[in-house]
Amino acid sequence: MASSYLYFASKLSFLHNGNYKNDAVGRNLLFDNPNSYKWNRKFSDSCFSKTRCSGAGLTRAASTTEAAVDDNRVSKEDSRVLRVGLICGGPSAERGISLNSARSVLDHIEGDDLQVSCYYIDYDMNAFAISSAQVYSNTPADFDFKLESLAKGFSSLDEFAEHLAASVDIVFPVIHGRFGEDGGIQELLERHNVPFVGTGSRECRTAFDKYDASLELSKQGFITAPSFLVQGSEIEECELSKWFTSNQLDPNSGKVVVKPARAGSSIGVTVAYGVSDSLKKANDLISEGIDDKILVEIFLEGGSEFTAIVLDVGSGFDCHPVVLLPTEVELQFHGSFDVREEDAIFNYRRKYLPTQQVAYHTPPRFPLKVIENIREGASILFRQLGLRDFARIDGWFLPNSMNALSSSAGKFGRTELGTIIYTDINLISGMEQTSFLFQQASKVGFSHSNILRSVIHRACLRFPNLASHNEVSAHLPRRSKSLPFDEAFNKQEGIRKIFVLFGGDTSERQVSLMSGTNVWLNLLAFDELDVTPCLLASSDDHSDDSSRVVWSLPYSLVLRHTTEEVLDACIEAIEPAQAALTSHLRNQVMNDLMECLKKHSWFTGFDIADEQPVRYSLEKWVKLAKEVQATVFIAVHGGIGEDGTLQSLLESEGVPHTGPGVAASKTCMDKVATSLALSHVCNKITCRDHLMKTRAMFNLSILYHIFFNMALAVISSNEQLADLGVLTINKDVRRKEDLLNVPALEIWDELISKLQCETLCVKPARDGSSTGVARLCCVEDLAVYIKALKDCLLRIPPDSFSKSHGMIEMPSPPPERLIFEPFIETDEIVVSSKSGGEKAQRLVWKGNSRWVEITVGVIGTLGSMRSLSPSVTVKESGDILSLEEKFQGGTGINLTPPPASIVSNEVLERCKQRIELIANTLQLEGFSRIDAFLNVDSGEVLIIEVNTVPGMTPSTVLIHQALAEQPPMYPHKFFRTLLDLASERII
Repeated sequence: MASSYLYFASKLSFLHNGNYKNDAVGRNLLFDNPNSYKWNRKFSDSCFSKTRCSGAGLTRAASTTEAAVDDNRVSKEDSRVLRVGLICGGPSAERGISLNSARSVLDHIEGDDLQVSCYYIDYDMNAFAISSAQVYSNTPADFDFKLESLAKGFSSLDEFAEHLAASVDIVFPVIHGRFGEDGGIQELLERHNVPFVGTGSRECRTAFDKYDASLELSKQGFITAPSFLVQGSEIEECELSKWFTSNQLDPNSGKVVVKPARAGSSIGVTVAYGVSDSLKKANDLISEGIDDKILVEIFLEGGSEFTAIVLDVGSGFDCHPVVLLPTEVELQFHGSFDVREEDAIFNYRRKYLPTQQVAYHTPPRFPLKVIENIREGASILFRQLGLRDFARIDGWFLPNSMNALSSSAGKFGRTELGTIIYTDINLISGMEQTSFLFQQASKVGFSHSNILRSVIHRACLRFPNLASHNEVSAHLPRRSKSLPFDEAFNKQEGIRKIFVLFGGDTSERQVSLMSGTNVWLNLLAFDELDVTPCLLASSDDHSDDSSRVVWSLPYSLVLRHTTEEVLDACIEAIEPAQAALTSHLRNQVMNDLMECLKKHSWFTGFDIADEQPVRYSLEKWVKLAKEVQATVFIAVHGGIGEDGTLQSLLESEGVPHTGPGVAASKTCMDKVATSLALSHVCNKITCRDHLMKTRAMFNLSILYHIFFNMALAVISSNEQLADLGVLTINKDVRRKEDLLNVPALEIWDELISKLQCETLCVKPARDGSSTGVARLCCVEDLAVYIKALKDCLLRIPPDSFSKSHGMIEMPSPPPERLIFEPFIETDEIVVSSKSGGEKAQRLVWKGNSRWVEITVGVIGTLGSMRSLSPSVTVKESGDILSLEEKFQGGTGINLTPPPASIVSNEVLERCKQRIELIANTLQLEGFSRIDAFLNVDSGEVLIIEVNTVPGMTPSTVLIHQALAEQPPMYPHKFFRTLLDLASERII
């Protein structure tokens, strides 16, 4: 009944806005049957068509592959538009990172003067033309099994290359690892005379192979780390034992690094102890098919790892490499759980997953002379190896206190302060939003767009037929707000100030950083917006929320992996000595760059200023937002970002913000309150009073009277949401104190008896969507969970319970109340492997339980929330990147919308109607995400929880759902729509 009331309220609002003058619309409204909830969507659709994206945020191609390919083709006559072919995927285990890189590149290069066509190479080396919408998928597995039907395939790689030669001007390959960096894709393009960004095939082959590269570096006069090659089964243990002895390593326990020679910078890298362990791990890598050429290398203990981006700013084939500000990689360990000596390296997980085990320092905390030597050596190396356009070079600095390498005399890298060793060359560096490329580029004045476009324009200089694209660039980089250009720009009328707030102190703060960074970067595409990223610092004292600290951040300080790292960078940036050093190095690098860039007409200047972070109390920050008439985009997950506290502080000062208001936020943050709000009968008197107040706000009309009486009739029916297909799960709430003091067996018996189930789900009563949630199958599992609460664990290690599971992040401090509810069994949806004569993977779903888990975004105004297309989650098997891909995308493979073989269109529509009913009953507004179970036969929805500040990372499910709309809503437009909804609300 509550939704029936809100249904009519939204219609009354529609009429009041004058839209009833359209007779056809009026008839649709009059004869809609509210009890069947066949919503007329014209009103709520309007919130999807208000925005205009300018600059880099131009409207992209349609969602179909054919439209994407055709729309990106530009007539030969229009020589001002550069056609770029973006290729991602590949056979490497890094193909998920490749997709993330492609997504970031697409976000930042597309514009009036540059159009992008997207391509994908699958694990089996089949090439496809894909829509740009598919680049925003969670993982490659999201669309691998749909490629045959949704993408344009090529019969061979040669046919693919011929297509590229005819359809694009230049290719930007972002395939990491095999086929992307080993010369494979480069050789294919060279054979078909297709211009491309990056190093040539022959040079790639040498630089990519760690063993060959080490030999070449030594030949060129560089110090290298001693290494031993294990290839196939030819190596005898005695030969490796001799190598251990010759390098003063104990054959039984000497510490070494074992890594594939040709698998990228991180895949398969591990630590071994002694000869036997080294051979075992080397043979494991070979048997797993990662590589058949394995390096055993001495462990450079006591040194500091660094990485440096090299940018070629020369012309044609004249190479002029400039090394940006290097980054120091510091491994950190917190407590006994994190200390794993055998894993104490900068491996794949630490590189691509936000973790406090790694901290980055740009520039490094090395002596100035060492930094200068690192830059000089990397520049020489880039030139001598014949690299092109850009690359990332990794290495180590070993202080003099370490044992000197015996073979290093007279070679480059020996300094008075220590030894510099270059170890890895990355031909196609990762290009995720916070990657080293963008971290280091932003420190010397480049935005994401500016550095990427500079790389592309530099590559064009090698190809005479592309010269016209470099004469004058139509792209003017967006400048940082503190530069003189923007001081004048900000005074123009119509410029809106936006504060994007992220961080906090919940276990979801790292996801919050990813969300906030993504929102900020997308909103930068709009010239009429002045967007400032802001960090809500963590606080040990929760007594006074208004006194908490907020940092207003400069561009470069946002690009970090953890909130702790951002905070440390803020404190470091305002330290006088460090600020002076950074400024000196920045100016030095910028001068080196400008020496050549000033000769290129396409380079319009640096667009990121050298700014300092500014510290505020939360109270003063809110007052500042009021003073400058800013709208706040809330990206703080959990805690005060979702429990109504932040919303209350903003609304008390009249500051508009994204997402629901105070009351709805409080309700949805508390899972018990959410359940009660949806399970109780709507109060008849309250609804009638609200309707009477609503009528007083409008000019009466005959049509209004009709709706008013119909609404009252619905209210008097006294129906429950359960009668309308919205169900809630039975819950039992327990205090933490009771759990700690009552025997686990007694609690378990009470719970399974009361809830009538054998398996339980436990979750904090008030926290984010994934923190502290666990499946308990027996009393022993309950005891493990209770002990985690008692010990205040920050995380429960994988496979601590009887049923296999991943890492479980726990709230800090532990929650005071916990919810126990029956664990809902669903049939897994699995992507099958190819078998027999099958050309493609397929979905397998038994469908015995008839329930599937869904997540749905809702968007709109109060009382008129609209459901996006639901997504269902698929379990993928057999992918070695599953852990990383789950984190990057949030929930593994998502099917958006669900395939008709699982959820029929009729049931899907009923599901949407019930989701809208839930959203309006809870008085949601702006946007939120609803997680639920869906009965695929009846369309009944069993609510799990509501997230009022859902994840907004680059591959979030909300973006998938927005892209499933017709026409598709790309991220720039989607976030702008959410912002406009916030700005229009009345507080």
